[in-house]
Amino acid sequence: MAEQYIVGVGAVIASLLGFLFLYCNSLIRFRGLSKLKRAASMEFPKGNSVNKTGNSEGVGTTDIIIVGAGVAGAALAYSLGKDGRRVRMIERDLNMPNRIVGELLYPGGYIKLIELGLEDCVDEIDAQQFLGYTLYKDGKETLVSYPLEKFQSHISGRTSHNGRFVQRLRKKASSLHNVTLEQGTVTSLIEENGIVKGVHYKNKSGQVLTAYAPLTIVCDGCFSNLRRSLCYPKVDIPSYLVGLTLTNCNLPKKNYGAIILGHPSPIILYPVSSTEIRCMVDVPSEKVPSVSNGEMACYLKTQVAPKVLPELYNSFMSAIEKKGNIRIMPAKIMAAAPHLTPGALLIGDALNMRHAITGGGMTVALSDVVILRDLLRPLHDLSDAFTISKYLESFYTLRKPMSSTINILANVLQKVFSASSNPAMENLQHTFLGYLRLGGMFSYGASAMLSGLCPSPLSLAFHFFSIAIYGVGRLLLPFPSPRRLWDGAKFLWVASSILLPYIYSEGIRQMFFPLTVPAYYRTPPKKGGIKYSSPLHRLRRNQTNVLPPNCASIL
Repeated sequence: MAEQYIVGVGAVIASLLGFLFLYCNSLIRFRGLSKLKRAASMEFPKGNSVNKTGNSEGVGTTDIIIVGAGVAGAALAYSLGKDGRRVRMIERDLNMPNRIVGELLYPGGYIKLIELGLEDCVDEIDAQQFLGYTLYKDGKETLVSYPLEKFQSHISGRTSHNGRFVQRLRKKASSLHNVTLEQGTVTSLIEENGIVKGVHYKNKSGQVLTAYAPLTIVCDGCFSNLRRSLCYPKVDIPSYLVGLTLTNCNLPKKNYGAIILGHPSPIILYPVSSTEIRCMVDVPSEKVPSVSNGEMACYLKTQVAPKVLPELYNSFMSAIEKKGNIRIMPAKIMAAAPHLTPGALLIGDALNMRHAITGGGMTVALSDVVILRDLLRPLHDLSDAFTISKYLESFYTLRKPMSSTINILANVLQKVFSASSNPAMENLQHTFLGYLRLGGMFSYGASAMLSGLCPSPLSLAFHFFSIAIYGVGRLLLPFPSPRRLWDGAKFLWVASSILLPYIYSEGIRQMFFPLTVPAYYRTPPKKGGIKYSSPLHRLRRNQTNVLPPNCASIL
């Protein structure tokens, strides 16, 4: 009875808040999409888009240099090349990447892949459809499915080996005649009078070379050595992800991952091929055992293995014994804090990182690529670096709905999932799982944000208030005694202390009040004879209609 009362009261209040938030969100989305549609509907000019000034910097054969050929770099190179730009990609290592992160693409990220014309890059790499997660806590299961009912049947998440996906993207990009891909390590940016003119790099044989272009886009990943000159590079490492590859086993539910919540570390499992399962153990940064001396293997056997699902236990133990199968990756968090630099732009993990526990990095990167492609489409002349830089400042506001929503969810959930030894955090875990079990708009709304299908800061705020109402209600019933009131206040304090710092780091104004940010209204410079074509639908004329008109239609 008490549970039904909580649900009823919470549902009424949450519904009222939800109507207000979703209405405001629809208004903001409409304004933002209309702005991008107006820009992207402009005809992309043919011919040389670089002014011939007589200097070697201006006469080059490259319009745009892209540093890094990972997911963001390769996808961007293909998009710009398809629009007629002459693109030069420089990647430090063209061998197939061998990483334990960047293996999950949300449904929202797959839709971005379709918008870019790159959906075939998940073919022929044994990628697996991914429909959601099952959460395990104290013997109870909570199923979290992505809300895909209103989408076409092929729309879902995808999981795969990161290296296979990246190689497909590189091959697709370099297949364009106006896109060149070469191996080289970019050592520094070429800067003159405050304007980035190109890069210095070492090629495969160690020869030092230079490359010039009106615009340099840096997307060389989480280990970028160029970000320091283009942003405020404060990186936090709250934990490390310990990765194992399990074979000869299957997850309990096909096309679903599993998250096991328990002390001392949460365990994440998902398929990366038809025969392999990736197991990720999130270990706090101050407690990471050494792999070389066997401490990590001992930790996994004694502390983690007892929490693993019974059907995976033998495979887990075998994976520990396999030589070289234990790999560690720092889980980095870095808010986007760019410096406006004429002639250069920073995107992808070089600009912004969130905890990798939820696997949202590729979705944010592809969303960034779509926005940047649409902003660059109407530009005929890239030579006026100051004007172009001022115009592209709007990119950092337009990316906020997707990036801030996924960033905050990833960082908050990592803290909630990793704090089972703290009674207040334990209560927060149970509250979150109970909220998901309510189903309907509560469960689907949360999973719609997490999957990138409804990337809305306002929806994030709505669900935070709803969880707060539900959590406090659980603590106060059946009678609000002084002790229960104190527990309710402590619950709100703990929840707020986790969420609010991440909101602050993302930028309250850009997240919730983007219409008050001057950069939001920047329009393409008209220098160079830009021609405007009036039909707004030209923005998506070559795209598959897979996305519902707004978040409300998902719920």
